[in-house]
Amino acid sequence: MWSYNLSVRASEPSHTTERFVSELIAPVEGTADTSAMAAGEPGLPKRFLWRGHEYAVVNVLRKWKESGPCRHGNGEVYLRKHWFEVLTTSGQRMTVYFQRQARRGSSPKARWWVYTVAEAV
Repeated sequence: MWSYNLSVRASEPSHTTERFVSELIAPVEGTADTSAMAAGEPGLPKRFLWRGHEYAVVNVLRKWKESGPCRHGNGEVYLRKHWFEVLTTSGQRMTVYFQRQARRGSSPKARWWVYTVAEAV
C-alpha cells in the first residue's frame, strides 16, 4: 500500500505567481558552464545581470531544447533555443533561454534571455 505525505512545510511557499518577462540578461564573464560548452551546448551562466541586479543560479530544475523548420524552406529542422528552468539564490524560479541565432536588429551577443520569473506569494 502506498502512503503519500501531502503536508506543506512551513518554509515552503504555498504557491507562486509566474510572470512573463522576455528580457535580455547579461552573463557574468567567466561563469559559464564549461562542461556543457565542451559538449557543444551553450554554457548556462552561473551568474547573470538583469534589471541592474546580479543573480546566481543555485540549481537547474530542468532543461529542454526547441527546434523549428528551416526559414529558407528546404525542409531541414534546426535547433533554435536551449531552455533552462533555474532556481536563484534570491529564491526566484526563472525560465531562461539561449537563442542560437541573435534576433534581427539586435547585437550578436544578445543570446541569453529571461522568459518568466516565478516568485512566492
